[in-house]
Amino acid sequence: MKYLVFLLAISPFSVFAQEPEELFWEDMIPKNYIAPQDEVNHDGTMIQQSLNAPVVKELNGKLVKIPGFVVPLEGDSDTTTEFLLVPYFGACIHVPPPPPNQIVYVKFSKGVPIDNIYDAVWVTGTLSTEVWQGDIATTGYTLQGIEVTPYDG
Repeated sequence: MKYLVFLLAISPFSVFAQEPEELFWEDMIPKNYIAPQDEVNHDGTMIQQSLNAPVVKELNGKLVKIPGFVVPLEGDSDTTTEFLLVPYFGACIHVPPPPPNQIVYVKFSKGVPIDNIYDAVWVTGTLSTEVWQGDIATTGYTLQGIEVTPYDG
């Protein structure tokens, strides 16, 4: 019997029982990093996204759960396959977008329903420190999505 318990403990199937690590936006900024203060632009021209924002390399490959707001990129009227996850509503719509370490590019192999983009959600998946660049922003993180659930906090 103790051999069976030992085999179950080292079984590769035990990986599926892993709980995702809950991350919050401040966890995605390296400790002791102080962001440079952006200058305010009053001349009416567009302010660009600050790309000086390092990521936390130790988060690469982790199963995580992150709260945020959805900025849809790809999908149809029922499901979304690609979106940006941002820390506050309206990010990436207004300029400048948040720094790359405060935006996550999320991709689902199959579409997921996003009922209301005004509501916060939890997104669960495997996080990587791979950069993604699009028309509206550059991200410091990419997430292969597993699940989207309503934010309960």
